[in-house]
Amino acid sequence: MSQRPKPLNGLRHLALCVYPFEDCIRFYTEILGMEILRRASDNLVYLSCGNDNLSLSRADGPQDNPQQSLDHFGFIVDSKEELQAWYEFLQSQGVPLLDRPHDHSDGARSFHCTDPAGNVVQPLYHPAVSGQRIQ
Repeated sequence: MSQRPKPLNGLRHLALCVYPFEDCIRFYTEILGMEILRRASDNLVYLSCGNDNLSLSRADGPQDNPQQSLDHFGFIVDSKEELQAWYEFLQSQGVPLLDRPHDHSDGARSFHCTDPAGNVVQPLYHPAVSGQRIQ
C-alpha cells in the first residue's frame, strides 16, 4: 500500500462557468485587479492575482445549473486593514455587498460580495494564511 504524498498546497485554481462572460472578466480584472494570463479561446480566459489561477468559461445563458453547488469562494488579504480598504473600494464601485466586514470565532474577518454572474466572493483575512504570499 502506498503512502499519501506531502499535504496539498492549498486551493490555487478555480474554474467557473459564467454569464455574462465579458462583464465577469471586467469585474475580476478592472475591479479586483487580477491580470489575464491567457485567453485560450473566445470562450475561455485564465486570470491570476499572483497566487491563484481563476478560469472563466462562457455560459450559454443566465439559467441555473442544478448540478453546480458552489456556495462561495474567497480571496485572502494580508490584514484586517486591507480587508476594510477592499470593502470601501468595492462599495465605491457599486459592487453588490452581501454583508459588512465581521469577525469569525477563529480570528478571521471577512465580508461577501457578488460578481456579475451572481457568484459569491469572500475577501478574507485569516491569521493562519494571510501574509504568506507564494511567489
